[in-house]
Amino acid sequence: MDDPISGIIAFLLMNFTVTFFVIGVIVAAISVAVRRPARADVLATFLNWFLFFAIGVTYVFNGIMHTVFGDMAAASIGWENNGFQAEVGFASIGVGIVGFMAAPRRMPFSLKLAALVGPACFLWGAAGTHIADIITTGNLAPNNAGPVLYTDILIPIIGFALWTAAYVARRRQAAEAPAPIAVTA
Repeated sequence: MDDPISGIIAFLLMNFTVTFFVIGVIVAAISVAVRRPARADVLATFLNWFLFFAIGVTYVFNGIMHTVFGDMAAASIGWENNGFQAEVGFASIGVGIVGFMAAPRRMPFSLKLAALVGPACFLWGAAGTHIADIITTGNLAPNNAGPVLYTDILIPIIGFALWTAAYVARRRQAAEAPAPIAVTA
């Protein structure tokens, strides 16, 4: 890979959890800049694009990597492909689909929260497994001890923080809205 463009693409895809999170932030910022929504909608916009990119795109991509390119994915973690790759891959695709389903603005906050709970269980469990592997075997493979480990911990925290902020802002906005005028006939 002497071509710089190929090197950049490879770097972005090897660090896909960070890449897709950043793309989501950029798309949300552009959307907010163009639409100029109310504060509650700004937070919801960031949450929705987070769900689309950091959950939806990330986990469908992860699923493809673990099912179609299982040997390569396992090697990047420093493990052997012993069947866990396909299981992780299909579960990841399911998580990604739920992220896509929850991302549209019209979807209820309960679905958005559910789209965060599954990945949080998976990611924090994966982080614990990676940390135990680092401690017990010294495995410092890029996808065991690199950016994936940090995003395993941080992505759920960011997702829950966005959800909470957007939910509270939406509730506050609804409480401050003027009462409808009663029309009598």
